[in-house]
Amino acid sequence: MTKHKFILSGGGTGGHIYPAIAIANELKLQFPDAEFLFVGAKDKMEMQKVPQAGYEIKGLWIAGLQRKLTLQNLMFPLKLASSLLESKRIIKKFKPNVVIGTGGFASGPLLQAAGAAGIPTVVQEQNSFPGITNKLLSKKANAICVAYQNLERFFPKEKIVLTGNPVRQDLIDIESKRDEAIAFYGLDPNKKTLLVLGGSLGARRINQLIEKELQNFLSQEVQVIWQCGKLYFEEYKKYNQPNVKVVDFIERMDFVYAASDVIISRAGASSVSELCIVGKPVIFIPSPNVAEDHQTKNAQAIVDAKGAILLKESELNEQFSIVFEALLKDDGKQKQLSSNIKKLARPYATKQIVEEIKKLL
Repeated sequence: MTKHKFILSGGGTGGHIYPAIAIANELKLQFPDAEFLFVGAKDKMEMQKVPQAGYEIKGLWIAGLQRKLTLQNLMFPLKLASSLLESKRIIKKFKPNVVIGTGGFASGPLLQAAGAAGIPTVVQEQNSFPGITNKLLSKKANAICVAYQNLERFFPKEKIVLTGNPVRQDLIDIESKRDEAIAFYGLDPNKKTLLVLGGSLGARRINQLIEKELQNFLSQEVQVIWQCGKLYFEEYKKYNQPNVKVVDFIERMDFVYAASDVIISRAGASSVSELCIVGKPVIFIPSPNVAEDHQTKNAQAIVDAKGAILLKESELNEQFSIVFEALLKDDGKQKQLSSNIKKLARPYATKQIVEEIKKLL
């Protein structure tokens, strides 16, 4: 039997990195003797997170275009040329059977070079509104695995496969981990736990909201796991106390989900997919600073199915405490949101994506 080789690329944020790792883990289950290589952007978080997951990674000298004229932008053509050259070298040396991109700067030159070398490529698009890299790559890709309907206006229709987003398989049965998770965080099993997720880098507006509401939560006997993100940890770590756990980054997502009763979250595509599987009541606060406002669109799809609550950043001052208190007191509403969001889950997305990859071997 021939030994299969796979190159994966996804980075910049956890939303691109973890889908790539989930796909690699599933491929490894099905092809135990396969070889894997990740390609990321130098200085980005994938350079730490991928080795922590047990995979080798090589870094490209690449960064995105800034929206204003900067030195970074003037360097972009040079970085792109260097990354294309390095990608060609990596591909020639490693000789992969299939190359998989889950978004982020490095996946552009890598998949471009793979396509030019005649190696099959798979693009995995997490969002309801694709980024520019994946739109360009889709023209030559062999398959495009998507999580939302109606992406024909961005991608060639015949290549689209609706799979859902890859998620960590350890989230599929979190109920059984609740006691262990509560103990792990040193929480009180008799109090409600609020989990706050602002993304791996953090979300300024959500952090400001939690700081303002913290006493309010504590007075309602709510304990808090607050992921403030690594950009803001120094500023907010002073709020750490027995009922408030302030963390920059969460390694055991299964534990925080298992311990929580209500969740406040951004609406990045990977987070939304995970929250559907987790099935807890969620208040989405989408980031307004993303391309085409795609986080609002991601959250709206869940709200339309009566599976979550959506608050815009502009509504937080007037609405948040009213909405939060009402949800906290209404067990029926919590159950209804949980039940409806769970109906939207695609727990076997990773397996389906791997089936598409296997067709290209």
